[in-house]
Amino acid sequence: MKYIALPTNEPRRLSFYLAMEEYVARNLNEPDCFFMWQVEPSVIYGRNQVVENEVNLAYCREHGIQVYHRKSGGGCVYADMDNLMLSMITDGDNVGFTFNRFVTMVQLVLHKMGVEATSTTHNDIMIGDKKVCGTAFYQLPGRSIVHSTMLYDTNMEHMLNAITPGPEKLEKKGIQSVRQRITFLKDHTTLSLDEIKTMIRQTLCDGEVMLTNQQIKDIEQIESLKYNN
Repeated sequence: MKYIALPTNEPRRLSFYLAMEEYVARNLNEPDCFFMWQVEPSVIYGRNQVVENEVNLAYCREHGIQVYHRKSGGGCVYADMDNLMLSMITDGDNVGFTFNRFVTMVQLVLHKMGVEATSTTHNDIMIGDKKVCGTAFYQLPGRSIVHSTMLYDTNMEHMLNAITPGPEKLEKKGIQSVRQRITFLKDHTTLSLDEIKTMIRQTLCDGEVMLTNQQIKDIEQIESLKYNN
C-alpha cells in the first residue's frame, strides 16, 4: 500500500482532505492508497444526515468550529488535532470486504502497540466495551473510499456540545455519559500521537507517492467546487 504524502505540512481545512480522497480515487493509478490527517476543531456529518438535526450550529459558530458534509454515510463526528483521521482508497466495489480489510488493518496496528482491540458488526473498533474508532465508506466507479476517526484524545466539551443540540453549558453528567461509551487511545498506550502515526505508516505502507504542486492545485479546485459550498 502506498502512502500519499503532501509536500508541505501547512494546516489544511477538513474539506481539503475530503477532496484529496476523491482526487486520489479518480486520478492515481495505485491499487491501494493510504494517508493520515489532522484538522483544527471541525464537525463532519454524514451523507444522509440533516445538519440542523445533528449539529449545534450556534455553538460551532461561537467557538470557531467548522462544519462539513461528507459523501459517506454514518453519523456525525467531532474532530480536532488530538484525533487521527485515516483514509484508504482501494480498487474494487465489495463493501463488506473493504470494510473488513480496513478494520483488520487498524486492529493489527493496535495489537502491535499492545492494545487488545475488537470490532463490531457496525465496523466500529472497540477497546473492551468502549469505542475508540469509527468508520464510514463510499464508492466511486471501480474505487472504494473508507475513512476513520481514531480517538487519541479530544476536547470533550466541544465533542458533546458541537454535535448535540441543546444547552451550551456542559453538565458533568453529560461528560460522564459520553465517557462511558468511548475511550481514548492515550489511556491504553504510552506512545505519543506522533509515534502512533509513525507505527501506522511503517506497518501498513511499503512506499510513498508525493503529490506535486499541480496535483495540490487540482485538489484545491475539487475542494472549492464540491466541498466548500
